[in-house]
Amino acid sequence: MSQSDVIARLQPIFDTLFLEPPQLTPALTAKEVPEWDSLMHISLLVAVEKEFAIRFRVGEVEAAKNVGEFADLIARRTTEK
Repeated sequence: MSQSDVIARLQPIFDTLFLEPPQLTPALTAKEVPEWDSLMHISLLVAVEKEFAIRFRVGEVEAAKNVGEFADLIARRTTEK
């Protein structure tokens, strides 16, 4: 699964969770989205785990600096199943 495929699947999750959903790009960071706080981050991770049928390991998500790196992580995790 490519980064763009993952981002395309992430967009509906963001559209559902955020009142003002951002347009996802690989360079987008959480700091650029006013609603993206720690509680929203947890909700987002739970929704992503459910959508992609994966589980994140402790600390691996924090290493992602932007949506592109997060999408790459998701793509790697889906191939590990």
